Order: sequence, then C-alpha cells, then structure tokens
Amino acid sequence: MECATPPDILNADSFPHSYSPLLGKGSSSKHTDSEWTNKLTECPVYRPTLEEFEDPLVYLLKIAPEASKYGICKIVSPLSSSVPPGIVLMKEKSGFKFRTDVQPLRVAEWDMNDKITFLMRGRKYTLREFENMANRVVARKYCISGCLPSSFLEREFWHQMMHGKNETVEYGINVDGSAFSSASNDRLARSKWNLKTLPRLAGSMLRLLENEIPGVTDPMLYVGMLFSMFAWHVEDHYLYSINYHHCGAPKTWYGVPGHAAFEFESVVQHYVYAREILLTDGEDGAFDLLVEKTTMFPPNLLLENSVPVYKAVQIPGEYVITFPRAYHAGFSHGFNCGEAVNFAIGDWLPFGAVASDRYALLARMPIIPYEELLCREAISLSKSSSSDNFSKDSLPSRCVKISFACLIRLHHCVRWLLKRLQASLSLSPNSQGTIFCSLCKRDCYVAHIKCNCQTDPICLFHGTESSNCLCGSNCILSLRGDLLEMEAVARIFEQEEGILEDVEQRLKCDLRIKNITPCMLEGYTPYCEVNLELDSDCFTML
Repeated sequence: MECATPPDILNADSFPHSYSPLLGKGSSSKHTDSEWTNKLTECPVYRPTLEEFEDPLVYLLKIAPEASKYGICKIVSPLSSSVPPGIVLMKEKSGFKFRTDVQPLRVAEWDMNDKITFLMRGRKYTLREFENMANRVVARKYCISGCLPSSFLEREFWHQMMHGKNETVEYGINVDGSAFSSASNDRLARSKWNLKTLPRLAGSMLRLLENEIPGVTDPMLYVGMLFSMFAWHVEDHYLYSINYHHCGAPKTWYGVPGHAAFEFESVVQHYVYAREILLTDGEDGAFDLLVEKTTMFPPNLLLENSVPVYKAVQIPGEYVITFPRAYHAGFSHGFNCGEAVNFAIGDWLPFGAVASDRYALLARMPIIPYEELLCREAISLSKSSSSDNFSKDSLPSRCVKISFACLIRLHHCVRWLLKRLQASLSLSPNSQGTIFCSLCKRDCYVAHIKCNCQTDPICLFHGTESSNCLCGSNCILSLRGDLLEMEAVARIFEQEEGILEDVEQRLKCDLRIKNITPCMLEGYTPYCEVNLELDSDCFTML
C-alpha cells in the first residue's frame, strides 16, 4: 500500500444522474439475474506459518501491498481455539444474552416513500436460543439445517432481496463482548491475534487512545442467522478492520478496494438513491446515507459501472481484513458467531486525514481524535530508535513523518494568515488536549480559536473566513505549549530523503488551503525557515 493521499480519480460528470429503482422499474439492466454471481473474483487468501503468524501487524504490513488492491482478504489461522465460543459465552460470561435487530429482507427504492432502517428491535436471546431459532428457520425453508452450497445460498439471498416484500431476519449486531477464551491453554486466545488485545498492540496507533471505544478499540460480537446481513459501509475514519469467524455457517463478503471508493459512492449517488433524499450534492450526499449502514444492493450494479468488487466466503477459523476506505457488505448462510474490531498502522494516516476532512465538511462528530493521534505518534517516533514493531524508515513510519509534516506546515500557514487578517489576534497557551470545533466538529489538538462570535471554540480553518467573525473584538488563538517541539520534529522529518517532496505534493491537494490564493500569502515565511529560538517567548513569530 503506497503512502499517498487516496485519489478521487473519477470525475462525477462520468455519472449523469439517471436514478432508476433497483427493483427493476425503468432499469436498463436485469439486477434480478443471478448469473453475475459467477463473475465475481475471489479476494486473496493467505495461510501464514506459525512464525509469520507471530505478529499480526508485521504480517499485515507484509501482505498489504497486494491485498489492499482488493479491499478485503482472508487469512487462515494456523492456530485453532481450544475452547469453543459457545462455552466462552455461556460459562465464562454468566448470563450472556443479546438483543437482535430486525432486518427487512428486501432492497429498498430509496426515495422519500421507501427507505430501509434496522431500528426495529427483536427479542433477547441466549446464544443457544438464537441458534435453535436460526436452525429452525433454515430447516423450514430448505428441509435441512446445514451443508447448503455457498453458491446456491448466494443466489437465494439476492433473489429474496430483489423480490421480497414482508419477510425479515434477525441479527445480533454490535453485541458487547468477546468469544476469545481467557483459558491459559488456548493458543489462539493467548496469541496477538486475540481481538481483545490486537487494537492496542505496539505498532497500532489506537494504543494511544486514552478511552475505550466499543467496536473500535474493544471488539464486538455479531451473531447471525440465514440471510442476516451487514449492509454496504466503510469503517469509521476509514480504519482497518479485522473480523474473526468463531463458529457456525459461512459468511459471504463483498469488498471494494479503497482506491475505488469515490467510484463506489458515485454509483450509489446516481443509481441507488433518489436525488430528493440526498442532503448534499456530490458523493458526500451518498456518504451521509451510507454511514447509516442500512443500504444493501447487489454487487452487479458495481460491475456494470466498472467498479471493482471482490468476494470472499469466510468459514470458522478464518480472519477477514478490510483495508482503509474499502467499502464492504455481506450476509450469513445460517447461524454463526463472528467478532470484529478496528486497528490502525501508519499507512492508514492519509486515509484518516481524508476521513477527518469529510467529517468536518458534513459536521459529523469524530469518533477518534485523528490530529492528536498523529501528533503523539510523531513525537513518539522521534524519540525512539524504532517505531515499536516497525523500523524508522518503514512505510508506516514514513507515512507518519509525511502526514505530521503536512499538518505542521498547514497550521503554520493558517496561523500566519490569521495574524495578517486579524490584527487584534492574541495568543494563549493550551493544555486541554483535543477540543472540537463548534461549527464543523473538527478535532483540534494543535490549535483552536476563541471568539465572541461563537459560544464555543472553533478550528483555525473557520478563522480565515471573515463571515465567521463579525464582532470585531479580540480573538484568541490558543496554541499547544509544546508546539515549538512539534515544529522542530517536523523540521527533522523533512530533512530525510524524499519527505519534503511528498509533503509539498500532498499539500497541493489539501482542500483546506485551496481557497487561499497566492496573493494572500505574500510575504509568508514557512516555519522551517524561521529561527525557532526567536519564537520561544510566547510564539511571537507565528
């Protein structure tokens, strides 16, 4: 996986808005035809040795250049669990029960009169009760509760989705807990591939988070039945995800590589959603609906519009990895239990930056403090002889250096511009940690602005917009006390071969400074050309 800003390579004009309902009314293609299921290419499958399996993050970094091209991949564990998940959940977790979501088994029209939600709540089950219910459903439908071919069930699922009306299924989704055993003799549970510990391994940036985040730093369980589904979505902040299949029937997965995310959203915008339900123009309108994780449609639509999509059939003992910004979806073949969590290594950072900008554009509250994670990882890297599991010249480390230097250069430029635009700007030190912009919800760690026009702080990027400051009063620019240290670290990073060139190239594409014209920056001196010793007193040189 290259350390570069994910390209938005497809122009939206390639898709003139010609929305037609997926159910066939006015559609030029036969989405109900199941022949397309044979045209999907399987994603890569990896079978690491015990030695390769020792460290998951090192292994994932090794396979990422190939596997990320597919968006998803499978990893077959060389270790097996010695304690069945049913025993873990029923004996190690006394009183374990979960409540299901009820999912309509059909494709929506996605107009003002027909949207899909999974808000209806089902009943509470023990694992055994849910398994019995799920097996009865399969037996009633096919006169057998197992051993049905995956290809047959895939065709059955999409036939039901395209022609269904009132049928529903239940899915135990986002269930707190883990089915990895605490037994000392369970080799898989004791390994670093235990999802309870993987997100905070040395080398994962999520280790720097101070608080636990369910589903992100702490795994969640997913208990499925025949045709229970996970709709098309991308991970929060475009993070990596890892899913382990503990037991039961297979799952079919579909994945779109991160480099095709823009094309995916364009297809959804123009061919799945009616214009009337899009809150914003462009692909961001589709993203705003996709984050609800209730949009399901056949991959055939993507194939017809030249969007790459790959398939996996996951069975117990296998991990499925989704790579940054890879859209994915799928369904269960019967009763099963899986577990998933997120993680982040350095090559995720360019994707995380794009996600942060998009969240701010849509005024969505971030789940993780991207800016703080980047700064803390960069300072940690500068002080270590190696970056945890990775050498200081590895791809993850290089991505940290480039992303951090971009952030520092961007902030210095905007601070200088603020000082030029607002003569009354004063400075104050800040040790609060991350705060959130009251206008766009952007996470602010390096700096933020306090102004009488706003009750709460705002980010620097609103400060350059004169329309946001009409009071004419003194604005306060709040800066981190260790800002000079961070600028010194960024300067050292930029002296390494190729780093500065990549930083300058990345900044040319940064949407936050595209509106800043060259004449506005006349007389600007980049931070790397400023004598830091002259600035140590109250940051007199911005």
